[in-house]
Amino acid sequence: MSNIDYLLHESSVGYAIFSVRLQSDTIGSRLKEVQDAHADLARFGKMVQLVSFAPFQGAAQALENANDVSEGIMSEYLQTVLESNLPKGGKKEKNKVVLGVGDRGLAGSVKAGFAGVECETPDTSELCGDLLRGLRLHAEKLMKSLQTGDISRAQLGLGHAYSRAKVKFSVQKNDNHIIQAIATIDHLDKAVNTFSMRVREWYGWHFPELIKIVSENHKYARCALFIGDKKTLTDESLHDLAKNVDDDEATARAVIEAARVSMGQDISEEDMANVMMFAKRTVELHNYRKSLGNYLTAKMGVVAPNLAALIGETVGARLISHAGSLTNLAKYPASTVQILGAEKALFRALKTKGNTPKYGLIYHSSFIGRAGQKNKGRISRFLANKTSIASRIDNFSMQPSRTFGEALKAQVDERLRFYSEGINPTKNADAMKQAMDATLASISIADPTSLHADEEMAVPGVTDEATNKELRKKAKKAEKKRAADAEGDVDMADIDADAGAVDPKAAKKAEKKRRKLEAEAEAEAEVDEAAVEKKLKREKKEKRKSGVLDAGEVPGEQIKKKKSKKA
Repeated sequence: MSNIDYLLHESSVGYAIFSVRLQSDTIGSRLKEVQDAHADLARFGKMVQLVSFAPFQGAAQALENANDVSEGIMSEYLQTVLESNLPKGGKKEKNKVVLGVGDRGLAGSVKAGFAGVECETPDTSELCGDLLRGLRLHAEKLMKSLQTGDISRAQLGLGHAYSRAKVKFSVQKNDNHIIQAIATIDHLDKAVNTFSMRVREWYGWHFPELIKIVSENHKYARCALFIGDKKTLTDESLHDLAKNVDDDEATARAVIEAARVSMGQDISEEDMANVMMFAKRTVELHNYRKSLGNYLTAKMGVVAPNLAALIGETVGARLISHAGSLTNLAKYPASTVQILGAEKALFRALKTKGNTPKYGLIYHSSFIGRAGQKNKGRISRFLANKTSIASRIDNFSMQPSRTFGEALKAQVDERLRFYSEGINPTKNADAMKQAMDATLASISIADPTSLHADEEMAVPGVTDEATNKELRKKAKKAEKKRAADAEGDVDMADIDADAGAVDPKAAKKAEKKRRKLEAEAEAEAEVDEAAVEKKLKREKKEKRKSGVLDAGEVPGEQIKKKKSKKA
């Protein structure tokens, strides 16, 4: 453990650099006398000396640096402070400057940013922890520019701002509500099923025939709550009873007939009151489960509409919940999304060297059920791929819509038909292009090429880069028009006006490009002449080899040339 040369004290008011003048040895650092020395200001003031104090300029800068420190990032302000006050260390270990830093992540960033600085943290050095603890205790008195209570007031304000910013800033786009809603729905499903079975058993002693007529749990609880004592059920209750069985008059009449000949036993008023109270709670719980399902559907339509359109609200919400957030789900590769929720089966298969699972939570999707037994693995892999794409679109889009999700769902349907009927599916590039065109049309982005030259290009959703690109396209089109009408049929002034009508800069670019094209045309003409000359020489050489003489050439000269070549 090396001696510490300097200490970095990050506080709510700014950064302070202290030099270590005296420090106890490693062996005696745990002694009670040494611990008391760090707590005593008079003795601790002799151990450290203030080198520099760089205060924050305002609450915004303090909050920004607090966020950087919490994430282990060295801000530009901190880097400037360290560069100004720390001496330059050497590359060798003994020549390096040792700096004590409280945060381990920040220490790594400082060490990476400065080659001659070695960092110590409370995790690696007990002495560093004791010195930083003493600084936090006496910093207000060691820094002469501060008054009593400045640090505590700054800590309170920064703490509130930091916590408020963390609550407001949510990269998950409020997907925490989806996670809580789907978890509550899972618990409610279990509770409603358990309570419904209890109502069946309890009320079945009084009216056992009702179970065979009304089999659904929710309808049974509503009928039991409406009927109460079976003796009170008459023909006049037919219409009211039919409302509890989805207006099925035949079922309601069957219930009335069964009540007249029921073999159930009579129960006391007190027992009936308890049964009815429990049935009422069960019906209310089922109604709340239904309203919560509607809330989840609406929330998924806002946070992850493409994922909901592709795989359904419930399965999509379970994927988000299992991943922890929509951002985490978007970061997962398709192979992880495919087996998400089947981790136990995966590790058991890896341990026993058996077959790994083909699907996890996406098994509950309707696509897996519609696929044949031999195609379930292939369709689950394809569905996981599209699910990964949909989650990324939802996570990184500013205004997500269901367009891409519906296009991806159509692709999965086509793949199912391909497996069952052999019909070739649409190419992915074509499907995504159609979805992109539909998305652009839905947010009212006009095609820039259809605008007139004198119209303003500031269309909502079109960036400056896209505008400049369109200007370059117009200039290029004008150049092509000039090249096509090289005989002079078109007035050159009209072409220049077309190219520069949007922006004078575009006209200059068009003129520059025109000159470039003319230079390239001249170069191509020179290249063509050289190619023709080269071709003539090659043909002349072939004639000489074959014995055919050109006009004006003497045979003796040809023989002399051949001899000279051989020599």
